[in-house]
Amino acid sequence: MDPVIIVGAGPVGLTLALALARQEVPSVVLDEGPGKDESRLARTVVLREDTAALVERLTSVPADALGARWTGWRAMRRRQVVGETDFERDEPAPLHIAQHVLTGALRAAATDEPLVQVAVDSRLDSLEQERSGVTAHTRGPNGTWWRGSYLVGCDGPRSTVRKLQDIRFPGRTAVERHAVAALRVELPWEGRALLHRTPPWRTSGPACSEVTARPLPDSMWRLDWLLPPGKELVTPDLLVTRVRETLAGWTGGSVPAYDLLDTGVHTVHHRLARRWRAGWVFLAGDAAHLLGALGTQGLDEGLRDADNLAWKLATAWHLGPHEDLLDSYQTERRAVVAARLRAADQLLPVLRGGGGLRAYVPGATRSQDTLLADGHLGRGALGEPGAYTASPLAPRHLEGEIPVGTEPGAVVTDVRVTAEDGSFVRLRDRLGRGALLVVLIAPGTGVWDRKHWMSAGVMPRLAAAVTALPHRAELLVAEEYPGAPAHSVLLVRPDGHLVTALSGVRPADLYAAAEATLGGAGQVEEDEVREEARAGSAAR
Repeated sequence: MDPVIIVGAGPVGLTLALALARQEVPSVVLDEGPGKDESRLARTVVLREDTAALVERLTSVPADALGARWTGWRAMRRRQVVGETDFERDEPAPLHIAQHVLTGALRAAATDEPLVQVAVDSRLDSLEQERSGVTAHTRGPNGTWWRGSYLVGCDGPRSTVRKLQDIRFPGRTAVERHAVAALRVELPWEGRALLHRTPPWRTSGPACSEVTARPLPDSMWRLDWLLPPGKELVTPDLLVTRVRETLAGWTGGSVPAYDLLDTGVHTVHHRLARRWRAGWVFLAGDAAHLLGALGTQGLDEGLRDADNLAWKLATAWHLGPHEDLLDSYQTERRAVVAARLRAADQLLPVLRGGGGLRAYVPGATRSQDTLLADGHLGRGALGEPGAYTASPLAPRHLEGEIPVGTEPGAVVTDVRVTAEDGSFVRLRDRLGRGALLVVLIAPGTGVWDRKHWMSAGVMPRLAAAVTALPHRAELLVAEEYPGAPAHSVLLVRPDGHLVTALSGVRPADLYAAAEATLGGAGQVEEDEVREEARAGSAAR
C-alpha cells in the first residue's frame, strides 16, 4: 500500500502523521516551507484535557513541559469579580501553549518516526484521483510526483486541496477582531486566566469592552483586547498605550515592569466546508473549518479531526476501504463543529450586543459571564468536546446496553486500568493504537495478582469474546468508572469515544457493537452476525 499523503506541516498535519504511525501506517507530509517554524508568542493555542493528552502520547513530552496549565479562572466586570474557579492539582484544566512550541514538539517527534517522511519546500499544485489512490504533484526545489493511498488537506484556511477539489467554504468573515500582545510581567493572579469585561480605566481610541489574560510559562502572558466592529488600525503606539493602561488598571495605578515580546491582530472567521471528503481526499483542521469567537479554540477542534480520522484511515489502509467507516469522519466531525459554530453565532448578539439574555434566548437563566466562561474553559455548547450521539457507527438495538456516566459517543473519563500484562496505566494511555478497548468494571481487582483474576469469574468468557471480535481489541480492567455498576463492560473506540456500555459479558452484543463501529457488517445482516456470535460463544 502507498503511504497517506498529508498536505500541510502544521500541528494538525503532524498530529495526523504521528497518529497514523502509531497504527503502523506510513505517511508523507508535504511542507511548503523550509521545515522551521517562526517563534510567535502572540500566536497561542488552548488545549482541553483530552487533546493535551493526545499531544503528550504522540510526542512523549509531558504536556506541562510545553505550556502552562491554568491554576484557575477569574471573571471581572468593571472593578468587581463576578466569577472565580480554582483548579485542583489533579483536576482537568486548560493548557495554554505557544503554537510554535507545539509545532516544534510534533515536528521533532515526526523526525524520529521512521514511518513519517516530511518533504520540505514542497508546495502542492495539482492532484489526480484514480481508482486505487491519489497522485499529487509539488513544485519547488524538490518538486516531484507523489503517490498515495489517501490524501488529507491540513493546509489551512486558504487550502489548495480544498480549492483543487472545488469544495465551497461558506461562512462569515471577521466575526471578531482582537489586538494581541505577548509580554513578560508579574500579575497579581499568577497562573490564573482572566476575562475582564468593560474595564473601568479610560482607553485611547474606541472604548475597550473586553480584555483577556492567559498565562504562559516563565511569567509570560498573552493579552487580547476585543476591538470594535470595523477596520480600526492598530498602531504600535496604540497597542503600547493599551498595554500600559491595562497593567496599571490591574495593579492599582502604577505600571509594573514588563517586556513586550510580540504583538499582532487576531481576526476570527467562521466558515465550514461543504464537504470534508471527496473520494480518496479528506479535509481537516482550518482547511475544513474556521471558528474561534467567544473563547472557542479552532486548533483544539483540528486535533480532534486528526484523532478521529487517523484510526479510520488506518483501518481502511490495513483491511481495505470501507465506505461507511470513511464517510463517518465527515458525518461525525462536521456535525460537531457545525453545532459549535451555530452556538457561537446565536450567542454573539447576546454577548456582544448588550441585550438581555431573555430577549434572545427564551428561558435562559445563565449569565453572560457564565456563557463566556464556557467557551474559554471547554464547557457547555461553546466549549465542551462534542459527542457523536448521532454517529452512523453507533450500534442499534443492543439488548444489554445500560447507561453510565458517559453517554454513547462522548469522550470517556480517564480512569486507572489494568492492562493484560498486569501493569497499571491510564485509560487514555491505551488510545490511538488502532485497537478497540474493552473495559471490564471489576471492583477489587486492583489488589489481586493478575494470575488470579484472569482466570476467575467472568474473565475467561470475556477474554474469549474479545478474541472473537471482528477487529483487534485490547482487554482492560478498571476498579471503577463513573456511573458504571460492577461487572459492566465498556467498548471504547481508538479515539477515546464510548461506543456502548453493557450489563455483564454479552458476546453477541459486544460483537454487534464492534461490527457497527467499523461501519457495519457489509452484506451480512445484523441478525445473522448476532446469531453467529451466539453460536461461537456456545461452542466455546
